[in-house]
Amino acid sequence: MPSPLRHCGLDFGTSNTTLGVADARGARLVALEGDRVTIPSTLFFDFETDHTLYGRAATAAYVGGSDGRMMRSLKSVLGSSLADESVRVKRRVIPFLELIGGFVGELKRRAEAGIGEELDSVVVGRPAHYVDDDPLADREAQDQMESAVRAQGFRHIEFQFEPIAAALDYEQSVTREEIGLVIDLGGGTSDFSIVRVSPERSRANDRSGDILATAGVHIGGTDFDRLLSLKKAMPALGYQTPTADGKRPLPSGPYVDLATWHRINRLYTPETLRELRHTQREARDPDKVDRMISIVAHREGHKLAGAVEESKIALTHDERAPLAFEGEEVTLTTPIARKELAAVLAPSIERIADTIGLTLATAGLGADRIETLILTGGSTQIPAILARLRTLFPAARFVDTDAFGSVGLGLALDARRKFG
Repeated sequence: MPSPLRHCGLDFGTSNTTLGVADARGARLVALEGDRVTIPSTLFFDFETDHTLYGRAATAAYVGGSDGRMMRSLKSVLGSSLADESVRVKRRVIPFLELIGGFVGELKRRAEAGIGEELDSVVVGRPAHYVDDDPLADREAQDQMESAVRAQGFRHIEFQFEPIAAALDYEQSVTREEIGLVIDLGGGTSDFSIVRVSPERSRANDRSGDILATAGVHIGGTDFDRLLSLKKAMPALGYQTPTADGKRPLPSGPYVDLATWHRINRLYTPETLRELRHTQREARDPDKVDRMISIVAHREGHKLAGAVEESKIALTHDERAPLAFEGEEVTLTTPIARKELAAVLAPSIERIADTIGLTLATAGLGADRIETLILTGGSTQIPAILARLRTLFPAARFVDTDAFGSVGLGLALDARRKFG
C-alpha cells in the first residue's frame, strides 16, 4: 500500500497561485478552482452574504457589482509597512497576514479534498528578494509568510527560490548537462538564477552546488500595470494636470494609489473623498478630477486596474489594443500601441537587464556561457522583454515552460525530495 501523500509545493504568487504534489510517478498540479490548476490570488468579502469568495469567483462577484470588498496582490505587502496593518471588512478588522493565511488555508482544504489526504508538509516558493537591498526586511517577509502558512496547519515548512523550482521542473526533460539561466518574471518580482542541470544531477538530494548565482529585483507584472495605468489611464482622471493658477500639478498620491493593485483599498475612505473634492476645486480641469472622484466613490478601482491589465496582455499578441473601462458614471476608451507599452516599460526592462548582468558577474560567467534560457511567469511573453533578452543572449536556446505552473511543479518535486 503506498504511503500517504502528505507533502506539497505552494507557489503563492502576486497574481496567481498553484499547489503541486509529487510521488514516485512524478509531479502534478492539484485543481484548485473547478478543474483549473491555477487560481487568481484574489479575495472578495461579499457583504450581502457574509461569505468570502476566492479566485475567479471573487473577481466575478466584484465585476458583477456585488456589494463587498476585493483584495488582490496580497503577496506585495510582505516585508512592507502594510504587513503590520489591517483592513476593515464591515465590522471586522482583519490583519493583512491573516488574509494571506486565510487564502492559503482555503487552498489547503481544496487540495486535501481533491487528493483525499491531509497535507502537513510544504515547500513554499519565495522570490530571490521579497524586498530589494534590505536583508532584514527580506528575512522578515519570509518569517511573515511562514507564520501565515503555519497557522493553517502545516507542521513542516521549507522555502525554495521560485526560479530554482522552475529549473527543477525543466530538468525533468534534459538529456545532457547544461548551464541555464532561469528568468522568472512574476506579478511582483523578477528573479534570476544560473543553474547547472543534468539527468544525473536531478537525482541528487543536495543541489546547492549547482546554483551558481541568484539575484532578483522587485519589479513584476503589477508594476507594469501601474506604469501603464499612470501613462494611459490616470491623465484622463486629472493626473499631472495643473492647478487653476498653473503653479503646480495636482497631488499625485491618490493617482499612484489607484494605479497600484494593493493600495487601491486605501482610497475608499471619507477622508480621501474630501481631499479629492478639495483638489477638484483647485484644478484647471475639474471635470477630469470628477471622473476620479466617481471611480473612488463607486469603488471601481480594481475594475479599472483589471482593464489596464487586460490591455497589457492583449498587447502581447496585438500591435494595438484599447484600454476599455466602463464604470457606473465613467467610460474610458483609450487606444494603446505596443510601442507605447515598450516605452513605458523601458526603464524597468533596463533594471531587469542590469540585474541579469549582476547575476552573470556573481557566477563569474559571460553571457556566451549561458546555453539555455528557462522562461517562466506571464511577463516573459511581453515582446519588448523578449527582444531585450535576445540581444543579451543571441546564441541561447529559449525554453518556454508552463508560464503559470512550472514553479508549482518544481516545488512539488522539491517537497518530495525533502519530505518524501
